[in-house]
Parts: sequence; structure tokens; C-alpha cells
Amino acid sequence: MADDVENTGSKKKLFILIALAVTLLIGAGVAAWFLMGDDTPESGMAATSANQQVSAVVEPAYYVIMPQPFIFNVVGDKRDRVVQVKVQLMVRGNNNEALAQQHIPLIESTLLQSFGAATVEQLRTPNGRIDLRKQALFAIQSSMEKISGQQVVDRVLFTGFVMQ
Repeated sequence: MADDVENTGSKKKLFILIALAVTLLIGAGVAAWFLMGDDTPESGMAATSANQQVSAVVEPAYYVIMPQPFIFNVVGDKRDRVVQVKVQLMVRGNNNEALAQQHIPLIESTLLQSFGAATVEQLRTPNGRIDLRKQALFAIQSSMEKISGQQVVDRVLFTGFVMQ
């Protein structure tokens, strides 16, 4: 009978030790998974697929050169000035490049209207020229959207700017 009590006690100890070992192994596995298993492969895959989706949407940039520089008068506080601006348009994709080439007279007219509204004080400062480019871009996008249903032009670039 004493042997049965000792046997039962050692079986309980063995059972407790096995349960404790299994718990420790599971805990160590979970801890290793949290510490070693960072999300870089998954987020890398997600970033790669997101980049592929963006690159599928974003087409290559093309530049449409306006055939002639724009020469116009600007009213100043002391005297009038003559301004010459060389312009290029950045478009995305072959389709938008073809549309911009097709509608160059409309784009030139729109740019002349935008430039005609400028003042000498505005054109003297870099921020003023940036504002003028933004106004010109908005005007071109609006007029092209009326004609083709698309904005077509992404940026208006001044590649030459002279004010006398």
C-alpha cells in the first residue's frame, strides 16, 4: 500500500513536470514567433503589390514643347515690361501626348490669357512665378477637360523666363 502511495505521488510529479515542460515549450514558441516573425516579408509583398498597382496606373511622362516662346506685355507700377516665357507641358502617356499635340492652339490661347493677367510684381518673385504656373496649369486642365473629357496636362514647366 505504501508503494501505491509513492507511485501515485511520483506519477503526479511526472504529470506536473510534463505539463510544465509543454507549457514552457508553447510559451517559448509563441515568444519566438512574436520576436523573430516580423512583418517585413508580408509588408514587403504588400508594398510590392501596391507599387505594381501604382506603376500600372502611372504612365511614363512625356514633354510637349510649345512651338514658340510666349512674348507678352505686363503692366507695372512705373513702366510696362516685356516678358518672354518658354513653356513645356508634362503629360502622362502616349494618349495624353497626342491630345496635347492636337490641341496646341487651344493651349497657347489659354496660356496667353493666363500670362496676360500677371503683374510685374507677381513675376518678380519666385513664388509669384510658381503661382502663375499653377494658374496656367489649372486653366489648361479646365479647357482640356471641356474638349476631351480629361485633364491631359500634369505640369506646366517654364524652361526659359526673361523679363525686360
